[in-house]
Amino acid sequence: MLRTHTCGELRLSDVEKEQEIILCGWVRRIRDKGKLLWIDLRDRYGITQLFLEEDSTDPKLLELVREKMGRECVIKATGKLIERTSKNLDIPTGEVELKVTSLEILNGSKTPPFLVEDDTDGGDELRMKYRYLDLRRPKLQNNMMLRHKMAQAMRRYLDTKDFMEIETPFLIKSTPEGARDFVVPSRMHPGEFYALPQSPQTFKQILMLGGYDKYFQIVRCFRDEDLRADRQPEFTQIDCEMSFVSQEDILNNFEGLLKYLFKELKGINIENDFPRMTYDEAMKTYGNDKPDIRFGMKFKEMNAVTKGRDFKVFDDAELVVGIKADDCAGYSRKQLDALTKFVKKPQIGATGLIYLKCNADGTLKSSVDKFFNEEDLKKWAELFDAKAGDLILVLAGNADKTRKAMSELRLEMGNQLDLRKADDYKPLWVLDFPLLEWGEEENRWFAMHHPFTSPKKEDLEKLNSNPADVRADAYDLVLNGVEVGGGSIRIYDRPLQEKMLSFLGFSDEEAKAQFGFLMDAFEYGAPPHGGIALGFDRLCALFGGEQSIRDFIAFPKNNAGKDLMIDAPAKIDEKQLDELEIKVDLKAKV
Repeated sequence: MLRTHTCGELRLSDVEKEQEIILCGWVRRIRDKGKLLWIDLRDRYGITQLFLEEDSTDPKLLELVREKMGRECVIKATGKLIERTSKNLDIPTGEVELKVTSLEILNGSKTPPFLVEDDTDGGDELRMKYRYLDLRRPKLQNNMMLRHKMAQAMRRYLDTKDFMEIETPFLIKSTPEGARDFVVPSRMHPGEFYALPQSPQTFKQILMLGGYDKYFQIVRCFRDEDLRADRQPEFTQIDCEMSFVSQEDILNNFEGLLKYLFKELKGINIENDFPRMTYDEAMKTYGNDKPDIRFGMKFKEMNAVTKGRDFKVFDDAELVVGIKADDCAGYSRKQLDALTKFVKKPQIGATGLIYLKCNADGTLKSSVDKFFNEEDLKKWAELFDAKAGDLILVLAGNADKTRKAMSELRLEMGNQLDLRKADDYKPLWVLDFPLLEWGEEENRWFAMHHPFTSPKKEDLEKLNSNPADVRADAYDLVLNGVEVGGGSIRIYDRPLQEKMLSFLGFSDEEAKAQFGFLMDAFEYGAPPHGGIALGFDRLCALFGGEQSIRDFIAFPKNNAGKDLMIDAPAKIDEKQLDELEIKVDLKAKV
């Protein structure tokens, strides 16, 4: 190799070895003090300081540095390791420096459009356009290393549990359920299309039929849907399936995986079992199915203590619900107005906010004193077990919308009070999801997870009489208010799968065309099976203490689904379209 060492490995103990050292890397910074000159040389392993002085360094080397070398040049430096007189104990190599005897510029660099530092001055779009520069930043290199270590740790754990890593196809058949597919035209079969997989769902079920009772795959998946901080058009998941298991087996295995990852990557030992919560409890207590349990502020339904006081907002409401913020009675009018403005945002959807202050002197002050007397307000405070100094925040309206709005308000209060600390990890299982959800626009039922999820056996008889009450044998793994995984016990017999597809609006012909291969396979000895898929990008971000997954993906897309570095998607050559027998107006605006 061109180098004897990396820029992150040399220590004070290496000085006495008196060996010739050769380093290669990128110039991070040059500090020229006239007679003395220092260069910070960086690679993905760290930074080593190079040292040159006029009295003992070849003048040609000094000229080379001053005339031709700039930030992000790639250089090769040879010299002797010496102890630094002014040490930097903030970096592992901060006690030594390389006294340069030879220097070579391997490749020059234009002035970068932003600082290649953790505290960069480049915006998201600029950094994504020059992603090759952004990837040199130590922060992103640490993120990529975390991603690598997590993938290896997952493989080690699953291998010890006798899981086999098996690849499934990327070119598959489009299905109408779930998110929109990315489609790929076939040149050999004009007018026909492959789809890129949203998940390997049916293939992993087929593997169970094939006798591979423990399967996993770190797999790329694709969904053509609107984007946000924790969503990309292509993403990675840890896809797993097991045969001859119950829900309890799945939960125990993958709770074990997460505990292993915390120990291996974060040095955190989680001794206790993860708490469990039903979907109904999560919605009633936190207003969403992925509650952040790092802090309290559980919902209290207030209908019984607010109705019948001639206050129309409460009397007309399907639900009146509140949360208690400890020691926040001192919130000013300006702060309360800001919270009111927050809940009235279109994406939150509340029409207003009502509050009750439990003052330090024992008095109660609300924003609706005109309608509620002291005794009424005492009942509010008693419901929440509120003490002097607490603040109660109340929303009212349609039940579903009000719970959603209160959930957002609770999270906002958690942020304001610094209760959602990135290094405080609180995992949770959410169980017993509804099997079905009603689509108002389509006027039909949809599978809440997917059409292959098994209903709970005890709820099967409700499928025809009361489908809204049928629970799925499904489960989600939640970490700090983020869904990091989800799965279910699967349907594994043809009659139930046919019934499920029929219930979801598939005709017999459509069911056979889309999923006939799977139902046919069920007739050849399908074992009971179930599985889970964990969001790999989300887990990496959470372990890295971040909300967005972008900086844990080497080449992410922006909010519009574009790769700014390679300028994709882009129009293709007319000859390619002709080969595919696709007619497109190439002059049309994208």
